[in-house]
Amino acid sequence: MERWKKLERVPAPAIIPSYGPLTGMRVLMTGSIVEAPFAAGMLADYGAEVIHVERPGVGDPYRGQSPVITSGNGDEEFVLADSDIPDDEKVSCAWIQEARNKLSLTLELNMKIPEIKEIFFSLIKNCDVWMENMVWVEKLGLNDEMLFEVNPKLVIAHLSGFGRPQFGGVPEECDRPSYDPIGQAEGGWMYINGFPEPSPPGYGSSFINDYISAVFCANGVMMAYINAQKTGKGQVVDVAQIECMSKCLNDTFVNYFTLGRVKERAGNHVPVFQPANLYRTKDGYLYIGAFGPFVYERALKAMDIDVEKYPHEKAGASREALESELGRELDRLIDKWMRARTSEEGQAILKSKKVPCGIPRNAKDLANSEHYKCRGNWIEYEDQTLHKKVTAYGFVPKMSGTPPRVWRGSPRLGQDTDIILEKIAGYSKAEIDMLKGRGFVDPMLN
Repeated sequence: MERWKKLERVPAPAIIPSYGPLTGMRVLMTGSIVEAPFAAGMLADYGAEVIHVERPGVGDPYRGQSPVITSGNGDEEFVLADSDIPDDEKVSCAWIQEARNKLSLTLELNMKIPEIKEIFFSLIKNCDVWMENMVWVEKLGLNDEMLFEVNPKLVIAHLSGFGRPQFGGVPEECDRPSYDPIGQAEGGWMYINGFPEPSPPGYGSSFINDYISAVFCANGVMMAYINAQKTGKGQVVDVAQIECMSKCLNDTFVNYFTLGRVKERAGNHVPVFQPANLYRTKDGYLYIGAFGPFVYERALKAMDIDVEKYPHEKAGASREALESELGRELDRLIDKWMRARTSEEGQAILKSKKVPCGIPRNAKDLANSEHYKCRGNWIEYEDQTLHKKVTAYGFVPKMSGTPPRVWRGSPRLGQDTDIILEKIAGYSKAEIDMLKGRGFVDPMLN
């Protein structure tokens, strides 16, 4: 067949509007649940034309991550969806947040089927980036070399738990499956978070490993993309969950290699300087962080603690200072000061003296935060499954000259299949009709 060889590249964007600094970039994403979708989503927020490939009849499992909601009746605009609600009438809160700005293409990915391989290669020829977190792509009949033959400028991003063997490593380890908590555990992050023994290591909720890995992926993709635009040559970006976690451990490894010291869990306090801890207040908690002699002095003065009696070097500058009698006494004084005030009262005093501090906020607190509102962090758009306006978190970072935007809410399963095949892959309407009913591209299977 190899009809893709005759295709002329269709400039991006072909379907979405032009906006943001990444307009002109096109991304094909064959991943699911958090890591790859979030990496692609960051690019989509800033103008990249992102095609999210989903399996026919199944879709990205992200669509079904609890809680799943549907349209309510009467005063309730949204309610939890029962299992008997049809799939095309319900959607997860996670999908609403993370799938906006993307095009949904339903496509089976078995490259041993000639028609599917033809579609996939036609898309690869028209994309700048292919991003995947399926791990074992070879079983689908794919490898990097054949894709570079189709598109030499292609940037390929592989996201996995333990990395691809082409970049080194123990093959059996590279072959392991993984999810967010596995990466946290095996990458060293979990071990140093939480409270000391006998408490167990702490898991960072909200899939922090997946999100951190996604940020590393987006950064790597952008570097490779810029290089490909300059040189005409693509490359592979290999993102391993465990390595992303290990990269974020500050001095942990140099600490070990130079001093032989294994960093242990320290709870909520920073074990190498103070004040730096989460303290109980009259009505909750307040975190204070005061690194360095100048901030340390401002913090103690704000709490009416004698700086001369508790000098920085002897009471707050190092692990040894914290563990000294003077350091422990200072910690008790800070604790006493905090417990005598509400969280807001303590924060107001510390803020007035330019001392870094923070109250642990929940979703309701932030939803009603005047600062968040004024920063434009809450945005509205219409979800394409429920056909209702939803409120979601906005954009990070902000940009002055080429701002991000939401051009459309999260798509229905297979919503854009026909237009992608026609406008980007070069299929006629007659050819598309011939593909349907065979389980190749149909959103819902018979």
